[in-house]
Amino acid sequence: MSKAIPLLSIIIVNYRSAHLILDCLKSVVQYSSSIEKEFIVVDNHSNDRGKETIAEHFPEVKWIDMNYNSGFARANNAGIKIANGDVLLLLNPDTIVIDDSITKCFHQLVHSNYLACGVQQLNADGSTQISGNYFIRGGLNHLLPIPYWGGFIRWVGYQTKSKIPNVQEAKAVEEVDWISGAFLMVKKEAIQKAGLMDEDFFLYAEEVEWCSRLRKHGKLCIFGDLNIIHLEGGSINKEQNAPDKGYYNLFDKKGLQLMVSNHLRVRKQYGVFWFLFLLLNYSWGVVVFFICASMHQLIKLKSPLPKWQLVYSFAKNVLRLWSLAPAIISGKPHFYKMF
Repeated sequence: MSKAIPLLSIIIVNYRSAHLILDCLKSVVQYSSSIEKEFIVVDNHSNDRGKETIAEHFPEVKWIDMNYNSGFARANNAGIKIANGDVLLLLNPDTIVIDDSITKCFHQLVHSNYLACGVQQLNADGSTQISGNYFIRGGLNHLLPIPYWGGFIRWVGYQTKSKIPNVQEAKAVEEVDWISGAFLMVKKEAIQKAGLMDEDFFLYAEEVEWCSRLRKHGKLCIFGDLNIIHLEGGSINKEQNAPDKGYYNLFDKKGLQLMVSNHLRVRKQYGVFWFLFLLLNYSWGVVVFFICASMHQLIKLKSPLPKWQLVYSFAKNVLRLWSLAPAIISGKPHFYKMF
C-alpha cells in the first residue's frame, strides 16, 4: 500500500533551538492528529546535537542540513522545495499550539479564497501580539523606531489620523497585507505563482516582501478566532544576547540587521526613491538623537555620556547602511547577512 501524500507540510527553521522545537512539535502533535502532515526541520549549521535530540522523539521528521547559517528565507525555501503538502506552514521554533488552531486554520484556508493566512498570536501571559499588518506607502512605518525623530513622526501620524500599520488583535477574519512569519500558512499553488522567498534577505522583512508578491495573486488574512503562543524572538535574542524582544533596538548587530533588511524590502517593493527617503531620514535621525538626548540628560542634571554611546552605536549602523546603499540600489543579487 502506497504511503498517503501529506496534505500539510510544516517547515521549521532551526538554529540552536532544538529544545524549543521539541516543545513546539509536541504541541502540534497533541492538537492536530486529525490531519495528514509532515514535519520538515531545516538546520542552519547549529553545530550541536539538535538533529539527534529531535530524531529521538520525532523520528519521522525530515531533516535538511544547510551547512551554513542561511537565515530565514533560504532555509524555508529549502524546506518548501521538498515539501509534499498542498498547503505549507512556516512555523517558528518558539511557538506553542494551545488548541486545534493548526487543524482549524488548515481547513478554513483550504475552503476559502484566501491564498495565505495566519492566526492571532499570543504572548506567554495570554496578551495579544501583532500578527497581521498593512502596507504603508514607502514603508514609512520603518521610521518609527528612530529615537526622538520616530516619536515626532508618530505624533504627526496620530494628528493626521494616518492609517495604523498593524492589527494588534484580530477579530474573526481580518484581511491584511502581510502576515508574521512566525505562523504563515500558504497554499502551494500561491507559491507557484508568486515564487519562493527572496534569498537576498538573511533575517527580518523577508516575509513582508514575500507577502507583497503573494498579495498580487489574491487575498491574505488572519483568523482571529484561532491562537498560538509565540515566545517572540526567543532563539535569536538568546543567540545575540539581546535584552529586548521587539524591533526598536537599532544600536547593535541585531539592530543593524533590522535596518538593512527593512531598507532592502522598501527598495524591492517601492523603489529607489523611497529607499533613499528612508535612508536620509535615518541619517537626520542621528542628528536629532544627539541633540535631543543631550538636552534631555542635561535637563535631568545627568551626564549625557551614556546617551552619546547609544548615538555613536546608532550612527555606526547608519554608516554601515550607507556603505551597502550602492548594492541595494543596483538590485543585483546579494546576501545581506549582518551577523
